[in-house]
Amino acid sequence: MGDLIVRAAAAQDAEFLADMLVEAANAPRFERERAELLANPEVAGYLDGWPRTTDLGVVAVDDAPAGAAWLRFFTADAPAFGFVRADIPELAIGVEAARRGRGVGRLLLRALHEAARQQGIRQISLSVDRANPAARLYLAEGYRVVHHRENSDTMLLDLA
Repeated sequence: MGDLIVRAAAAQDAEFLADMLVEAANAPRFERERAELLANPEVAGYLDGWPRTTDLGVVAVDDAPAGAAWLRFFTADAPAFGFVRADIPELAIGVEAARRGRGVGRLLLRALHEAARQQGIRQISLSVDRANPAARLYLAEGYRVVHHRENSDTMLLDLA
């Protein structure tokens, strides 16, 4: 991972972000098809119209993209899975299966957190399945659980 770099996500990254959204939505318990997931409005909402003017994202790459993380704002009328408030963007993050457990997710999180601070964002929310090993990463990076559902938690990070 020494030559892995993190760069800003751009419009041309939309397909890779969709791939990473599928990875995130399936981890760790599901093996749903890409088309099925992206046809679900609740899932597709994380990327529809990428990038919106308020979207913020990063991609980790070396010879090929390894993972991506991005933030999107949602509304109370059209919330996402980890919605807390309209002024708190929600995190979506995915890492290629072969690259998991090697620090890519942590690298992406830290880069995105710094970019968010520079944009004046004070908090970030997310939703994570309790069985997902990434939940431990989020806790280690300062996220805290603010809401429990049947199999998942909504977490919040204070950036200030």
